[in-house]
Amino acid sequence: MNNIEKILSRAFDLCEDGDLAKAVKLYDHILKIDPNNINALIDKGVALQNLDRLKQALLCFENALKIDPKNITALVNKGSVLHGLGDFKKAILFYDEAILLDKKCTMALAYKGLSLGELGSVKEALKYFKKALQIDKDYDVALINKQIAQNLLKQAKSN
Repeated sequence: MNNIEKILSRAFDLCEDGDLAKAVKLYDHILKIDPNNINALIDKGVALQNLDRLKQALLCFENALKIDPKNITALVNKGSVLHGLGDFKKAILFYDEAILLDKKCTMALAYKGLSLGELGSVKEALKYFKKALQIDKDYDVALINKQIAQNLLKQAKSN
């Protein structure tokens, strides 16, 4: 394991322990040495997103996508940040890109369902939660939100 891999591993451990600010500093250190380190960019973006620093997280994912435009993790995470910023339509575009690259990307399918739900397309959202659950029957994001979508549709029918 080289030095950058050791620092990446340490930063990941810090994230797992909830010390996101320290992890971000380690990711910055890695990116000074290797500005194109896609793992550091993505992991830094996730840490920033968890710190609710969404615009900075978005930059990390955009930089990762400049290096690797077909990186599914960066695509899904960029969509997730856009969702967090309330730009649901743009988020869906990134989930769609990820799904084009991997039709079985449960996270992209479920997150697309979340954005569709925010846009009021509950039936369409339900379809994506079900697709995600066909791939992973225990995927909690899809399970929970499928139930919410079904309840909303039942309420709409009874009104």
